[in-house]
Amino acid sequence: MQFPIFQVDAFTNKVFGGNPAAVCPLEHWLPDDVMQRIALENSVAETAFFIPSNNGGFEIRWFTPEIEMDLCGHATLATAHVLTRHHNYSLTSIAFQSKSGELIVTIKDELLTLNFPSRKPKPSDIPQIILDAIQIKPLEVLKSRDYVLVFETEEMIRNIKPNQSLLNQINLDPGGIIVTAKGNEVDFVSRFFTPQASIFEDPVTGSAHCSLIPYWSEKLGKKSMRALQLSPRVGKLLCKDLGERVLISGEAVTYLEGSITI
Repeated sequence: MQFPIFQVDAFTNKVFGGNPAAVCPLEHWLPDDVMQRIALENSVAETAFFIPSNNGGFEIRWFTPEIEMDLCGHATLATAHVLTRHHNYSLTSIAFQSKSGELIVTIKDELLTLNFPSRKPKPSDIPQIILDAIQIKPLEVLKSRDYVLVFETEEMIRNIKPNQSLLNQINLDPGGIIVTAKGNEVDFVSRFFTPQASIFEDPVTGSAHCSLIPYWSEKLGKKSMRALQLSPRVGKLLCKDLGERVLISGEAVTYLEGSITI
């Protein structure tokens, strides 16, 4: 059996930036264990698989090297890029059916915009081991799917060096730990850590912005915002709060095109 595969850098316009995602177009679903093993073999943060749906859109699923995820932003952006750049998809919007409901991606020139569910975080307790691992006391602790730790400055986010061995003692699947602060040149910045995962720091996390956008929109009194994810690869995101939904926009670029034989 042979089928195509692409690797796309999402939330960037330059190869080697943003967040790499593998994208596998399929005619029908492969067995779950096969998709999981392909994701492990790809060894990037997420692999997206998609098939055509009966309504003219697509069904989409996302796998990390370890588990299937309920929502993934950068791999959805990468999938839309593959459809428009490599599959000659000519409409201005793409509808994906997923475990998180219908997800719409709109296309305007080089900009791809995800319409995702809002996941406003709420004040929360947090395991002490996470605070010990982060080593800096946050101003606020909140939780949606992920823990959200709010800090005072962008420099604190840049300089955080979590104790990975401590964090690897907890299991947050399918969630992670977001650290965030108001930005210097943009509205807000963030980083994202996933204990026990093969990729400890996710380069750019679209789904994390489902929580960051409603939080910072309320905090800053703004609906439209610019954001940076401060991983070594750096991700640039344009964000908008719509209430029950959020818009997350960015660019993408193809790094690899090939085929898988199994």
